[in-house]
Amino acid sequence: MNHRILGKSDLSISEIGFGCMSLGSNTYENTQLIHQAFARGINFFDTADIYQSGENEKQLGIAVREIRNKLIIATKVGNIIRADGKGLDWDPSKEHILAAADASLKRLGTDYIDLYQLHGGTIDDPMDETIEAFEILKQQGKIRNYGISSIRPNVIREYVKRSSIISVMMQYSLLDRRPEESCLPLLKENGIGVLARGVIAKGLLKNKSITPFLDYSPAQIKKMKEAVAAIANSSRNPIQTAIRFVLKKKEITSAIIGIRTYFTHQYLS
Repeated sequence: MNHRILGKSDLSISEIGFGCMSLGSNTYENTQLIHQAFARGINFFDTADIYQSGENEKQLGIAVREIRNKLIIATKVGNIIRADGKGLDWDPSKEHILAAADASLKRLGTDYIDLYQLHGGTIDDPMDETIEAFEILKQQGKIRNYGISSIRPNVIREYVKRSSIISVMMQYSLLDRRPEESCLPLLKENGIGVLARGVIAKGLLKNKSITPFLDYSPAQIKKMKEAVAAIANSSRNPIQTAIRFVLKKKEITSAIIGIRTYFTHQYLS
């Protein structure tokens, strides 16, 4: 497994990141899966405070307890699950971020978060207040670095100008190449790493049946699936091909993959 430096930080992360949202609720199985991924070179694990209403962070924390200092843990903040469990509210305030960081640290069972990410964002947010919260957390040693998870170019541009973000997590795949025009050149110029999610395009680039995706017609999606399958060979399957396409871009530091089975290593060669 290759490792790459994330942005201007000192974080050396695996080019395949473990998307923890895919974890289930079985602690034993989660621990086995995470340790198998680590044994195969994956050291970057990405979660969020809203995944499974916080249980995801707890599961990750339990699983990595004995190897915590060998890993890079990323989590996210900004969304709040409504009391009735139906939907989310958005709160990028300083007060919420500071309190949420403490709660995430407790659930993760760690003293620090390697990468703390704003989980979305709008152009109307109180960005200076949000940035101040992240800087305070850095000064306190509770987080090592911070970034944002966003697909909005106008929001990304503002954080590039105003803050010390080291990374942006965004959707990028063979079927979604919008970042090539809107964001990748800007982030490369400013030394900001890119964490790619959705690299399998909701499963469309593997064996999932064709469903609507962005502005593509079913015929166009079918053509892309056939092209990926044609490129794949005896030593590389369609999923590997889709991942390698993303990682060929020098701006991409890591592809975040939802790892669900003990056999996922077959996709990572």
